[in-house]
Amino acid sequence: MAASIGTDFWYEYRSPVQENSSDLNKSIWDEFISDEADEKTYNDALFRYNGTVGLWRRCITIPKNMHWYSPPERTESFDVVTKCVSFTLTEQFMEKFVDPGNHNSGIDLLRTYLWRCQFLLPFVSLGLMCFGALIGLCACICRSLYPTIATGILHLLAGLCTLGSVSCYVAGIELLHQKLELPDNVSGEFGWSFCLACVSAPLQFMASALFIWAAHTNRKEYT
Repeated sequence: MAASIGTDFWYEYRSPVQENSSDLNKSIWDEFISDEADEKTYNDALFRYNGTVGLWRRCITIPKNMHWYSPPERTESFDVVTKCVSFTLTEQFMEKFVDPGNHNSGIDLLRTYLWRCQFLLPFVSLGLMCFGALIGLCACICRSLYPTIATGILHLLAGLCTLGSVSCYVAGIELLHQKLELPDNVSGEFGWSFCLACVSAPLQFMASALFIWAAHTNRKEYT
């Protein structure tokens, strides 16, 4: 779960590599790294430049050597570099609009709260597991399995938070693509960071079941 939170491959876009660096490409890149980039601006760049999106950062792939006045010659080894921009806390809690990029279209409450939940719930899940580990340590010190019931319950809640964050992310991506349709030559898919979160949820439920089962079946103190 920690690896999932800290990586940038929750969703990946596949598009043809932009082999020239026209003024339009430079403008898109400048807007992408701008602090005032809105949702439509950075998503257009993600579509165009093989973008990847995480919970904390968004990344695009651009030509390594930027030639603003003449396109580079095509070579077999066309070098590209990945550039990433972090989401600020303000952007994480910013309202989403019914028409992305149009601030006069009204606030889309559903997408706004889905985005906030997908950002907050993974950290809640991780915190519950850490707290459960402390309780488990106390159980070892006390030589009793009774505190493991609390550990099992915390893992159950952590699994529900993880499942909720995954569900919110999927719903948010689907709603976004209804607002901003992908270009014809662009495809998108969930990345391995998202898959790690998906795997975490059943593992947390399994751990919860094992802890609760252990607390109920072994009622004797142990050494």
